[in-house]
Amino acid sequence: MSRVDLRIGLALSALGFLLAGLGASIAVLARDLGKSTDQLAILSSAFAVGLLIVAVIGPLLLRSFHIGTVLRAGSLLCAVGAAALALAHGFAVAVAGGLLIGVGGALLVLVAPLLLHGPTAAARLTRVNAVSSATGILAPLAIGGVDALGATGRIALLAAVPPLLVLAALAGSGDAPIHEEADRAPAGQILKGWLRVVLAVAVEFCFVVWAVARLAATGVPMSTAALLGSAFPIGMAAGRAIGPINWRGWSPLVPAALLATTGTLLVCLFNQPAAVAAGLLIAGLGVAPLYPLNIAALVAIPGINPARLAALGALASGTAILLAPTALAALAGWLDLRTAFLIPLPLLAILWLVSRDRQPVRVQEPA
Repeated sequence: MSRVDLRIGLALSALGFLLAGLGASIAVLARDLGKSTDQLAILSSAFAVGLLIVAVIGPLLLRSFHIGTVLRAGSLLCAVGAAALALAHGFAVAVAGGLLIGVGGALLVLVAPLLLHGPTAAARLTRVNAVSSATGILAPLAIGGVDALGATGRIALLAAVPPLLVLAALAGSGDAPIHEEADRAPAGQILKGWLRVVLAVAVEFCFVVWAVARLAATGVPMSTAALLGSAFPIGMAAGRAIGPINWRGWSPLVPAALLATTGTLLVCLFNQPAAVAAGLLIAGLGVAPLYPLNIAALVAIPGINPARLAALGALASGTAILLAPTALAALAGWLDLRTAFLIPLPLLAILWLVSRDRQPVRVQEPA
């Protein structure tokens, strides 16, 4: 693994821990504050707003500062946000923490595809995201374990602070600011690439944000739900370790979507904790390659400044995280969380339809 891969792997592993713990943190915070989980959907929205802010200012930042400087700023903001969410005794501080994690995490997400560019980008992004998913396994386990001991499980989020501070120290000033280039890519191609990232992230965050709440709805204690909630990041880590599946010339999106659909149905059709956890595991296997494949394809579109494409990727992620978990929460308030969890199915169907005009994706492994 190169030095660049190591830095991005460290960045995404800390961010992966925070994001995988977001759903459990929302469930625990709801209990701590005496609110319902759907009332705290604004926490995932705060993270999304951070992504949207960076999507707007990202190209300017990358023109004005070295990529290493942007990486350092993102790690520090994430660290402060994690501490605020972990230690918050009130709603406003918790939301501020989510917003800082959003801004800082968006800066990390912004630079990752720019540093891991080239013909092996999809494989390298999948690999570092596998590390992120692996650390994400620990988040619900840590939150559930700490919560079972009597303290609020949110304290476990402090575990992400030290690696973020190490990253801030390691992030040099290398990689010069990115200069503007003339844009010559078809608008339709860019729009479809952006939409594919939106759909991929939307599916993922439905599970990230609401998996623990879905398990808690089966009747298990909150600490148990948080522990079982590790099934989704376990599936994600395994899926990204395996990498995109190329089979008989089909796009890797096909087996991914089939696995994600199967897992979603298990989560919705059964109300036993074991069945729901199994569904989360299978869904994680399927969802795993969706984001790396689609963000790599977006940033690789020729004829447009890569900084703008990376910012569009952040905009896509922010849009998805703002809308999808919130829509699921709204449906849960109207119907129930079990039924509302069907929302990934139409998202996967639209992703498949939008991707049909693409050539089969072949992932080139790094030498």
